[in-house]
Amino acid sequence: MKILGIIPARYASTRFPGKPLTLINNKPMIRHVYERAIKAKSLTEVYVATDDKRIEDAALSFGGKVIMTSDKNRSGTDRCMEAYEKLEKQGKSFDVVINIQGDEPYIHPEQIDLAASCFNNPDVNIATLAIKLTSEEELFNPNIIRVVFDIHKKALYFSRNPIPFVRNFEKKDWSSQHQYFKHIGIYAYRPNTLQQITRLDTSPLEQAESLEQLRWLENGFKIHVEFTGFESIAVDTPEDLLKFLNKP
Repeated sequence: MKILGIIPARYASTRFPGKPLTLINNKPMIRHVYERAIKAKSLTEVYVATDDKRIEDAALSFGGKVIMTSDKNRSGTDRCMEAYEKLEKQGKSFDVVINIQGDEPYIHPEQIDLAASCFNNPDVNIATLAIKLTSEEELFNPNIIRVVFDIHKKALYFSRNPIPFVRNFEKKDWSSQHQYFKHIGIYAYRPNTLQQITRLDTSPLEQAESLEQLRWLENGFKIHVEFTGFESIAVDTPEDLLKFLNKP
């Protein structure tokens, strides 16, 4: 199975402009992500997909592969689709495309391999990861996305709110009454499915929660959820960088 890893990276982040080039222990964030991604055993090739020459130059400087994409993409998923199409025009083909978040500098290669392994099941068209939530602070943090799923590991819903609501208990007791799961923002898709979901119009639930995966669910696409034991921490704001100082 040929699997393409794409790291979408844009310079013009609203909350953190220039985020991919921010230095963490003397390396730009995008380099941390790339170097960890190429350690994944499942990936055939890895590319940074960007719309900014500064990011392109940075990636090329450390030997990374880059695909330049439009600045009109509305999401990382759309950027992945454009990058895949450009590679396809170059005569390359892949069975699976994995969207690797460019703001998670310490992603574990094993997480990428786990997402890739989901496609050993021919019925899986989209896959993502989740981890058990153990922190009450994270449970009520709107920047932490929760996911619920059925007995077949198919996502039922993603939310910025704790789901489900535990009736007859105070919120401080919810985590002791129910096992919550945090969504890890890595996505993997079969190319034809990636093409289909990027053609969908924005949906009501997506608009409400600002979560694009809800658009896919609303349109009937099934998202397989696999469980990881590795935590994943994203850099959303400059303050988040403090989590990574002096981290090896």
